[in-house]
Amino acid sequence: MKAGVIYAPNDIRYEDMADPEPKAGEVRVKVKYTGICGSDVPRVNADACHFYPNVIGHEFSGTIDKVGEGVTAFKAGDRVAGVPLVPCLKCPDCQRGDYSLCKHYSFIGSRQQGSFAEYVCVPEINVVPVADSVSFEQAALFEPTTIALHGLERIDYKPGKYVAVLGTGTIGVLLVNWLQAFDAKKIVVFDIVPEKLEFAKKMGADDGINTLDKDFMEQAKALTGGHGYDYVYETAGNTITMKMAFELAANKAEMCFVGTPTKDLTFSVSEWENMNRKEFKLTGSWMSYSAPFPGHEWTLTSEYYGNGKLKYDEGLIFKKYPLSRIAEAFELYKTPGAVKGKILIDSEA
Repeated sequence: MKAGVIYAPNDIRYEDMADPEPKAGEVRVKVKYTGICGSDVPRVNADACHFYPNVIGHEFSGTIDKVGEGVTAFKAGDRVAGVPLVPCLKCPDCQRGDYSLCKHYSFIGSRQQGSFAEYVCVPEINVVPVADSVSFEQAALFEPTTIALHGLERIDYKPGKYVAVLGTGTIGVLLVNWLQAFDAKKIVVFDIVPEKLEFAKKMGADDGINTLDKDFMEQAKALTGGHGYDYVYETAGNTITMKMAFELAANKAEMCFVGTPTKDLTFSVSEWENMNRKEFKLTGSWMSYSAPFPGHEWTLTSEYYGNGKLKYDEGLIFKKYPLSRIAEAFELYKTPGAVKGKILIDSEA
């Protein structure tokens, strides 16, 4: 088969490798699309790979073409989306159902062969069904969609409240999608790119605030009648928006940091004191799993995309590249601001 193989930082090659064969309890997926995740970029464009040579890619969709001994849940021809975490299932965290916190896990597309290839073999519990009404492009978004849902549920979300979503990247927009499906009172998104704010509104946000505006905080508070935001989700992993979240929060608010930080973060006394004075709750979110594995995050994503309760818009996809041009796709990330949405790699093109 053909695959995108990483040999060193900035060295990913389109070349032949042996077809994988499913072991007992595994299925082989003929990959259609794989999304490039933000975590994939430093594995190709920097030195974040666990080993070389390596085939990464974990946000994938395709069709099962072969099953290993003992597989009963799926058969050849089934349309599926990939579930990348491979937990040990034995440690105390796994026994509690906290698979994301497993310390002995493997991961498809980083610690073992991933889906930037024509075929990938995974345990049968590492795929979920995709309805015929759902495109393979949409199915390649299952994994980030589950991350958005997991983050949403890390706090005690209830409908009918004011919600702020900081950052309108893929996770932020998918979180908006869930919030609309779950009947938020008002969803307000925050970003510095007008086009991204408009797209988030198309996907379900009620209002968008450009944080480059000098009076953006006044605008934001006015949209809640001065109440503030009952739920605040930070999805950008940016030091500015993390501090901003503390000021946007209402009294007794709940807040989740979904975005992955890349820089050190410090708070002034007055900034940090917001937590004391408002008595808000702050938590974080990591990956997207619950019991029974892989969790309702995955089954609900499959169900809601299948019945149309979650919107899909082609604007979620920025570009598609054939697998043969995978190096070109990753080059695009070297230019700041050049990537304006999800890039999909087509393993069949």
